[in-house]
Amino acid sequence: MSDISLSPTRREMLATTGAAVALTLLPSAFGAVAADAPIRPFNVSFPQDQLDDLRRRVAATRWPDKETVTDDTQGVQLATIQKLAKYWATDYDWHKMEARLNGLPQFITEIDGLDIHFIHVRSKHEKALPLIVTHGWPGSIIEQLKIIEPLTDPTAHGGSASDAFHVVIPSLPGYGFSGKPTAPGWTPTRIAKAWTVLMQRLGYTKFVAQGGDWGNAVTELMAVQQPPGLLGIHTNMAATVPADIAKALAAGGPPPASLTADEKRAWDQLDDFYKNGLGYAIEMNNRPQTLYGIVDSPVGLAAWMLDHDIRSYEMIARVFDGGSEGLTRDDILDNITLYWLTNTAISSARLYWDNAHFPTGGFFDPRGIKIPVAVSAFPDEIYQAPQSWAEKAYPKLIYYNRLPKGGHFAAWEQPVAFTVELRTAFRPLRQDI
Repeated sequence: MSDISLSPTRREMLATTGAAVALTLLPSAFGAVAADAPIRPFNVSFPQDQLDDLRRRVAATRWPDKETVTDDTQGVQLATIQKLAKYWATDYDWHKMEARLNGLPQFITEIDGLDIHFIHVRSKHEKALPLIVTHGWPGSIIEQLKIIEPLTDPTAHGGSASDAFHVVIPSLPGYGFSGKPTAPGWTPTRIAKAWTVLMQRLGYTKFVAQGGDWGNAVTELMAVQQPPGLLGIHTNMAATVPADIAKALAAGGPPPASLTADEKRAWDQLDDFYKNGLGYAIEMNNRPQTLYGIVDSPVGLAAWMLDHDIRSYEMIARVFDGGSEGLTRDDILDNITLYWLTNTAISSARLYWDNAHFPTGGFFDPRGIKIPVAVSAFPDEIYQAPQSWAEKAYPKLIYYNRLPKGGHFAAWEQPVAFTVELRTAFRPLRQDI
């Protein structure tokens, strides 16, 4: 197989991260590829000196005073982050994650001038449904690793051959091993168009899409664009907030008296998030380049990423207190370490700035999607979308389910339940492949 030269964006990333990669033409077994848009296999190996430097920096952290309250209302608590740092500096082993990633088919392809990294696992089952799954912030492709085998090999994981998917998991631009944009404009709208190109380049003429967080925005915008072949979408962080509810929340007033119990719970969750949980997003919307501290300090990066939403933070705090949760200490540090080693703290944050400066509507505003939509509503998400709102937001709602457990990182925290949700949600669309 012939070697392919690196694009400028890829050279820039490798110069920054020191990641070693092997890039070659894609074997023909993975489908025809346009001569001017090759797909190259990807392998990652970070030099040991970068891992040694990471441990040194963690051990050398200059700690602030303890918070002056007994709860987490001032942010990530000192005891929690110090437990994380101790494990990170002494017992955590990145090589396990590196081996896991390199055990999967990973690729790079250039789309719209930017290198896009993705995992692509084909099912052995003949009528598998092609699926593209998109992560968010502060997530990565690591969020989806636990669902790959159950989706692609359902007969080994409690399903039937008719439940099989071919799975594509890309890294968002500026995240993980994808290229870092060098100019503004890589918005969710542009990413959505790139994902359609990716699926077409892989030879998929019919497919479905899934996402949460930014992945939901990208997936819903794919649905708005209605590219040929997109049969439907699934979301675990639906954008369903009615305009009058959004206006009332923005005004800071009381909830409408007409809300049902489910709607009132969603109101309370959103009200709390807007008042107490948006600090990170406001900064990244407005001034992402200012966040030099999280590029220079691993512990600073970890604290910034932990403080995404209160229920996720509380779960992670319990993990470092020794509790048994959907995530482990290694899960949490695998994701943070990926951000650190790829030096993507600021490049990923710029997605917020791009979205704010090239707006496509509010994050939770309905987008007028006309194709089939499936919704899985997890209780500890930023808000658990009520069925009544989902039915109004998605005229072609083909599936809705309220889950008893799970939060923002649903595929990562609850992979068994998440897998069942995708199998069930997309079953009505399989007749079209």
